[in-house]
Amino acid sequence: MDQIGLYPVLIVSAVLFVTGAAGVLTRRNALIVLMSIELMLNAVNLAFVAFSRQLGGAVEGQVFAVFVMAVAAAEAAVGLALVILIFRHRATVDLKDLNILRG
Repeated sequence: MDQIGLYPVLIVSAVLFVTGAAGVLTRRNALIVLMSIELMLNAVNLAFVAFSRQLGGAVEGQVFAVFVMAVAAAEAAVGLALVILIFRHRATVDLKDLNILRG
């Protein structure tokens, strides 16, 4: 059975990360920004697992990937809760219309 090498997996990871970064930098909707951050975290997870597999099945990369998934789940829950509260208060989730922290 043929195995995929390290470089194609890292290329896919880099494409996913750049796509997520472009989404964070160009979009104004808070939900799209949160999804783009999740895409970036998944790209990092893919790189962690690829390096782990390249090093002969070491589990450290997979442990880091699980840790990143746990942090991403907490980030998504807190971020979504903040978006819902802001939507209830301002009736929009457009980031350019939000200036809550300005004095």
